[in-house]
Amino acid sequence: MGGIGKTTLAQFAYNNNQVESNFDKIIWVCVSDPFDEIRIAKVILESLEGCTPNVVELQSLFQRICNSIKNKKFLLILDDVWTDDYKKWEPFYNCLKNSLNGSKILITTRKESVARMMNSIDIININELSYEENWLLFRKLALSERAPGEYEDLEEIGEKIVRKCKGLPLATKTIGSLLRLKKSKDQWQLVLGSELWKLENVEKGLLTPLMLSYNDLPPRVKRCFIYCSIFPKDYGYMFKDTLIDLWMTQGYLRLENDDENEEIIGEEYVEYLVSRSLLQDNEFYGYKMHDIVHDFAQFLGNNECLSVEVHGVEDPLTNSSHDKVRHLMLTLKGPRASFPESTCRFKWLRSLLLTFDNGCLASDVLARLFNELTCLRVLKVEAIFDFEEIPKEIGKLIHLRHLDWDNRLHHRTIKLPKSLCELYNLHTLRLSCGELKELPQGMEKLVNLRRLKFENIYFTLLYMPKGIEKLTGLRRLSELVISGEGDHDNKACTLEGLKNLNQLEGSLIVRGFGNLRNVSDGELTEVFNKKEKLSQLILNFDEREEGERLGEDDELILKTLQPPPNLENLYISSYRGNTFPSSWMTLTKLKVLDFWGCSNCKHLHHLGKLPLLETLFLGAMSSVKKVDNDFWGIDSETSSSSSLSVHFPKLIEFSFWDTEEWEEWDCKGEEFMPCLARLSIVRCPKLKALPDSLLQRTTLKELNFSECPILSERYKKETGEDWPKISHIPNIDIDCRYVQREQ
Repeated sequence: MGGIGKTTLAQFAYNNNQVESNFDKIIWVCVSDPFDEIRIAKVILESLEGCTPNVVELQSLFQRICNSIKNKKFLLILDDVWTDDYKKWEPFYNCLKNSLNGSKILITTRKESVARMMNSIDIININELSYEENWLLFRKLALSERAPGEYEDLEEIGEKIVRKCKGLPLATKTIGSLLRLKKSKDQWQLVLGSELWKLENVEKGLLTPLMLSYNDLPPRVKRCFIYCSIFPKDYGYMFKDTLIDLWMTQGYLRLENDDENEEIIGEEYVEYLVSRSLLQDNEFYGYKMHDIVHDFAQFLGNNECLSVEVHGVEDPLTNSSHDKVRHLMLTLKGPRASFPESTCRFKWLRSLLLTFDNGCLASDVLARLFNELTCLRVLKVEAIFDFEEIPKEIGKLIHLRHLDWDNRLHHRTIKLPKSLCELYNLHTLRLSCGELKELPQGMEKLVNLRRLKFENIYFTLLYMPKGIEKLTGLRRLSELVISGEGDHDNKACTLEGLKNLNQLEGSLIVRGFGNLRNVSDGELTEVFNKKEKLSQLILNFDEREEGERLGEDDELILKTLQPPPNLENLYISSYRGNTFPSSWMTLTKLKVLDFWGCSNCKHLHHLGKLPLLETLFLGAMSSVKKVDNDFWGIDSETSSSSSLSVHFPKLIEFSFWDTEEWEEWDCKGEEFMPCLARLSIVRCPKLKALPDSLLQRTTLKELNFSECPILSERYKKETGEDWPKISHIPNIDIDCRYVQREQ
């Protein structure tokens, strides 16, 4: 139990290898306030079962926890507990008693009453750090990277500043992070002599170091910092891309006559706030803000940012003190939570993040909001919807720049109204709704659109509408769909139209290559070759009707398409060609290559020449029976050369999956995959043996094969005839039986 250092204690227990070896399962839950029983139960169950439970009834969750924890010894870490209501804790305690003797529960809290309520047997009070401990923390942050002469110059001032931090780690961390960036003695002296140290103590004296760090921020970064307080305390899902999108929407990143570098500026601002300890990098999710820093940000924003939870029918927004709110996150918790009608009177709102945690949102509620909140720039709606079409009134939000629509019923088809195309200020459109068959006609009106994202759409889009090729400012496009000939001819954009979208960056899925017919050589050359910012490309050769195309058609398509010059990751699925065209060997920056379902592919010549390729995944190649030098084209490449060349010179990881006819694997020479460290073979039942030359690699650290009965018998530990050939490999996993070499 204790103060500022509570999470450090919990994370130590969570990450410590020695602790991990003593338990079957370690479960870490950030509880926070309020004590949400359903959320906590789901997190515990997800850790136990390895997947997110779809159960919402609390007693059912408790029963599953009770069953899952049977015969297990666990360590449960409940981090940041505030609720001392025993009635909420008792059901957890009862279902956890089903575990093995020796199981432990570690609680961190700032309230002694919580520890007493949970019958803690070993309470550890975390007091302020001693001066010596505080000085070590400060010195590491502010002085460790300085030259000796500079260090001595600043040490005396630093000691005085540490005494002002009064043993509070967060204060020391904040000031240390600030002074790490200050080069001169005069700058340090200004911090030491600041009048802010004389202010009244707030949260045990934390206001002063926080204010000093805040005052040192550039004006634009200050606004970005305050905006982060729209999220509730202990909210750990502030992803970098989301923060940057929201800041851009509010105009916090815009430079005069230049929107080219807004994303880059946003990334710099995130790193700036992390370096000052005003944001914390949450290893498992996104970023989060310490609750004291959150209070500080809300104080600075004069309550312009507000996060509110609704648990019943009472309207929490009727208070007149909320009249200054400009950015609101509203979370409705549970099926009995009622939408607060007073939200509609906040006509000045710039941001509305609306989440139904467990309940349904009706169309008329949104229609009323769209009619009233016409100043909105950000709208994020995450809920279960009982309607199929977004209300047409959304067209009234003419100032809207960021629209994020997430229907948690991912089997539900959603329609987008034509009025959506009237939102000409829209920069970001994100849709997550399970089934979306078409985008509205008129998308070319969205001239300011920069990001069009689809998530959890499950490949249901039938085509891309005409006019989308005119959105030449698009930088992010989740996927492009090629429709079949005769389908949607008057409404669909062609693949050739993609050649105008040369600002695209990041990742792009192109689906439906199998619908292309009668492609002439050179016809599609300019589709990708000028997209210098694309780093990942996913090409899916699926088609509307199976069996209509030949492998030669697919080979011609790939041969015609010139790849993006700076591509790092390439994924190809359902390709029916016999080989991979040499024209794609220009990808000198490619690091990851993934083939799946390439049923006709019998050889992969040229791949070994990719100079930076690190990961190669081959799956469901049903025509492959033998993998040898001919398969890779090695003999033909080296026959005319007097010296042997290295093939796959940088390859670290190689995986072969679901290749049921594969029987033989032969490779010769040290010049083949010289850096191989991880090798995986899965569901290749006819494969008889692995190449000795690969198994003898001193670089090989991990070997995995699963559902390969011949291999499993051949390389079985100690009894297999070829076990001695692999026994030197440090980590071996055969059919989920993990073997680690003794050191």
